[in-house]
Parts: sequence; C-alpha cells; structure tokens
Amino acid sequence: MPDLSALSTVLGAGLPATFTFLYQRLENLLDRHGQPETVLPASDVLRGELSLPLTADPEELAERLENLETLRDVLDGYRHAPEHISVDDVRLLRMLGRVRGTLEEIYGQRLTFVGEEGRAPSGPSARQKIGTLRGKVTAVDSDFVAGPVETSQDAVTVEKGGEMTGIRARYIGPPPASR
Repeated sequence: MPDLSALSTVLGAGLPATFTFLYQRLENLLDRHGQPETVLPASDVLRGELSLPLTADPEELAERLENLETLRDVLDGYRHAPEHISVDDVRLLRMLGRVRGTLEEIYGQRLTFVGEEGRAPSGPSARQKIGTLRGKVTAVDSDFVAGPVETSQDAVTVEKGGEMTGIRARYIGPPPASR
C-alpha cells in the first residue's frame, strides 16, 4: 500500500487539495454505500485521468468497510481544522496513504497526484492473484481502451491449457473522436 509520507516534499502546497480529493472520495464511498460516482469535482490535483463512473468492487468494499470508517473518523478532525494539514504531520500522511491504497483497490484505478513523476498516471488498473490457473483469465476485456491501463497478474501454477491475458481490446489508443 502506498505511503504518502515519502511524497511530502513533492506535494508541498498541494497537500490540502490532495487531502480534500481523497476525503471526498472516502466520504462519498461510505455515505453512498458504494454507488458509482459519475461526476468528480474539477480538480488539478490528479495526474492522468480516472475512468468514470468510479465503481466500487462490492467485495473489496465489504472487506474494507470497517477500515474505511475508521480512516474517515481519524481524518474528520483534519477536515474540521484544515490549518492542521501539514507535510510535517507524518500520521496524516500515513493515513492518506492508506486511504489512497484502499480506494485504489476498491475502484481498480490508480490515484496519482501531480508531482508523482515516478508513478504511473491515474487511471484503470487490474490486479489478479491466482493460486492455480486451470482455464482462462483476462484482466481487462474491452472493445476500446483510451488511456493508460495497468494490469498485474500473478499465478503460482498454470496448468496445461491455462491461459492468462493482461488486456484484450479491439482498439487501444486515443478516444475515437480524436483519431
């Protein structure tokens, strides 16, 4: 799980906006019980583009619900006292790192902030961990992939006839209107 404490110098003045973005996603996820977010507020805090709607994986959400509620409780104090949001607050940075990592798992998308040049841009991702693969598995199967998509697949054993595909798409590239 990513830890934002290493980013304190990169985020600098952008930390309050990063906090707001992450806290809003957390709050919307919990208050709306995982209902998709179809519109995000205008923000220049992310590098890259998220694929909308932001749709929660129900199993991931259920598994992490208690943790998310605890994170919201801890971060709520900062929301009510934004003057305490500081890159020197290691506890806050660690909590934001946990929120980001958890949201990435639930939404299946990276959340990369402006200034994080060593990290893939925000966007869809798929992670699969498989013990024994006996049939076929595909991480992303889509007619069209417009932006960066990341897949990570790990199988301990692939039996004869097993097939693992990262991305299957008819077209990968810029959106059709810009071609």
